Amino acid sequence: MTSGELEQFVTGLGQPKFRAKQITEWLRRGAPNFSVMKNLPENLRTGLDAAAITLPAQIEKKLESSDNQTTKFLLKLLDGEVIETVLMRTSYGNSVCVSSQVGCAMGCRFCASTLKGLRRNLTMNEMIAQILIAQWELRSDSAIKPNGDANNNDVSHIVVMGTGEPLQNTENLKGFLEYANAQMGISWRRMTVSTCGIVSGINDLTEWGRPVNLAISLHAPTDALRETIMPINKKYGIADILDAAFIQTEKTSRQLMIEYILLAGINDSPENAEALSELLRGKNVMVNLIPMNAVSEREFAAPSNNAVHRFQDVLIKNGVHTRIRRERGADIGSACGQLRLGDKNEK
Repeated sequence: MTSGELEQFVTGLGQPKFRAKQITEWLRRGAPNFSVMKNLPENLRTGLDAAAITLPAQIEKKLESSDNQTTKFLLKLLDGEVIETVLMRTSYGNSVCVSSQVGCAMGCRFCASTLKGLRRNLTMNEMIAQILIAQWELRSDSAIKPNGDANNNDVSHIVVMGTGEPLQNTENLKGFLEYANAQMGISWRRMTVSTCGIVSGINDLTEWGRPVNLAISLHAPTDALRETIMPINKKYGIADILDAAFIQTEKTSRQLMIEYILLAGINDSPENAEALSELLRGKNVMVNLIPMNAVSEREFAAPSNNAVHRFQDVLIKNGVHTRIRRERGADIGSACGQLRLGDKNEK
């Protein structure tokens, strides 16, 4: 609700207008229900719980990684669909990996997100809810383990890298990011949108003009190889994707991120690294090398550490900025490529 709509709602319950402001403050902190709003009269809290909900998603299940740095939330939506969201606590802040769709239609052969296809787009509010739920978790953490640093109790970074293809849902995506910037104070430069290469969507981001980071899930250096693992490449080839991406990053003065999942025996050879270098040499890019994370339904495997470092060495030799991404939460199925669509019919 807008502030005006919320005022109208609470006065309709026989309450003074200032209650709307109190409720808004709780909503922006991610309150899971009205019972936690202790500065409201008990009869109002009871009435609100009977008449409304605070968020269009509720925690169905919560998983913690063994190092206590990563939390995965299974969130149930109002229509019963279940999505996954990940909170990552790092030395540079708290990052939330946001899902943009219920499932995914892209069909990438190494990814769990697309196993059950696409159900629907997430609404702007369902994406906002993922951030607010993580925010509430962080505030709860601080109450249990106070650390004296308020910045450690807020979401500071957003990566739209969860389930779904964000650029098939651009209007809701943009509304969500606008809200996060305006209402939660998260800097545009701390937001990253990842795409498998929807050129029309990249062009839309360019026209939108907000200085968000763009990440391209490339995963192969040639069209012939990429088409075998990423069906989208039959519609949008690598050259067209990179051309559109560099226009966007030049306009926003950001560095383009290239995501490259290494699949043993498929795309991890020194020859593949040389071909990738040819594409990116001299460009303002950062290549994130990601050894394949286990997905039981997929036949691919991660290469050896030696093969990963050999691949990286070739890129460095050719002047391409690169790093091996430290994956978080693989033990709870929350690392890159592991997020999936829950089944609302499963118990």
